[in-house]
Amino acid sequence: MRIVIAGGHGQIALRLSRLLDARGGYEVAGLIRNPAQGDDLRAAGAEPVLCDLESASVEEVAAHLQGADAAVFAAGAGPGSDAGRKDTVDRAAAVLFAEAAERAGVRRHIVVSSMGADPAHQGDEIFDAYLRAKGEADAYVRGCEGLDWTILKPGRLTDGPGTGLVRLEASTGRGDIAREDVATVLAELVDSSATAGLTLELIGGTTPVAVAVKDVAGN
Repeated sequence: MRIVIAGGHGQIALRLSRLLDARGGYEVAGLIRNPAQGDDLRAAGAEPVLCDLESASVEEVAAHLQGADAAVFAAGAGPGSDAGRKDTVDRAAAVLFAEAAERAGVRRHIVVSSMGADPAHQGDEIFDAYLRAKGEADAYVRGCEGLDWTILKPGRLTDGPGTGLVRLEASTGRGDIAREDVATVLAELVDSSATAGLTLELIGGTTPVAVAVKDVAGN
């Protein structure tokens, strides 16, 4: 399978690349805007692809997605960015990536969103703008008839070691989740479209990842 990850140098994306590379049978490409990040992607088993989602056209992004079996949007403006970049990356780039995936005929589409993402979220802080941007992007993806989408909303991200045990449901309530466990869930999701059409929240829990994904998909 060929997997294309937007935001290929992000912490979750690099973990996902390492997991898929270790499993074998995957060809992973990560979209990055900074060529200096290429070696990090190669070390994780991914092919670096230069593409700035804040300036690229839909045609350019679609060309990078040609022949892919799944697309994962894991890009983000990141901490310290202003409200403007929350809009251009967390909303606009996610919309562009989804539109490009439809144009390229890549049906399987996974979005790493955020718990609390909501286009109607109120507030004037930077984080409020972030939650609105993510919510607007999620709403756009849900309307894409050409995509078998799954939207994953992790709780508060931590850098500790993954446990492989999670709670994955339509609504989980607040909680923490290790980035490693988010990546493990994504690795399960890219392989199957059984969760297509679902928006899922994810926190640490007591259920092994593979079982949690099968349970929520009704398998």
